[in-house]
Formats: sequence, C-alpha cells, structure tokens
Amino acid sequence: MTATPVTAGIGMQDRGNITPILHEVAHALERLLETSEPTIIDLNSLPFGPGELERLEDRLGKGELNAELDALGRSVIRETAYPGVWWLEHRNANDEVVGRYVEITRTPEILKSQDIDIQSGRARLVADLDTGGEEATTTEAEQ
Repeated sequence: MTATPVTAGIGMQDRGNITPILHEVAHALERLLETSEPTIIDLNSLPFGPGELERLEDRLGKGELNAELDALGRSVIRETAYPGVWWLEHRNANDEVVGRYVEITRTPEILKSQDIDIQSGRARLVADLDTGGEEATTTEAEQ
C-alpha cells in the first residue's frame, strides 16, 4: 500500500516528514538522557516537500543560544526551543547550504575545542608568558 501525499495549502505537498522527525527527536532526547548518546539527523538526506523544512524549523522553535562560525563558509548553530536539540546549517564560501542537521546532544560537536587547537593555544600562551606577555601583544599604535 502506498501512502498518498497530504496537501497542505495551495501547491504545497506534504511528504509526511515532520511528525516522524519530531518523534525521532523525542526518542533521541530519551537516549541522550539515559546513555549520553548523541544523535544527528541529516536533513539534506530527506525528501522534503515544498515548505516542509521551514515548517519543521518553526515547530522546533528557537531557544536561548546561537553561535556562528566562519571557517570555509558560515555555519550557524542554534538551540531550538527544546534544550538538547540543535539546528545546524553549514554554508560554503558562495553562501550555498552544504549541510543542514538536527543534532540532539548536550553540546554540538562543532562547538567543542579540539585537542590540537587546545595544544596550539596553550603553546601560544606559554610563549607569551615567556616573553613577558605584554610585549607579545602590543598594538600598532604602541609600535
């Protein structure tokens, strides 16, 4: 038996993705609380009908935290109205969406400092301390 698409407004074909995704998010939150296991839902891999993705984003709402990264393109990480549920959108240098995800986790992986970056930062701090700190951070006006 094949499912018949539900029409949601004039010219809008609903493929029925929103409710199942929200159920998956609810199950993922339970899993996160019980086992600390994160879940990532790749929204670009799903066949959304016109307007469905926007309706999903509206249903998830907006939370208190927003972050924006600029590395080989812009990435926006936004907490939804549900703590532990994050909306992530990655764009390339041409501002085209290259990834869109719902991540169910305490802290999105992309926001976590990587060990190599921490090591590099520590080395710079130690070098600054070895040179007296202030000399290493003089401004152009002071030079």
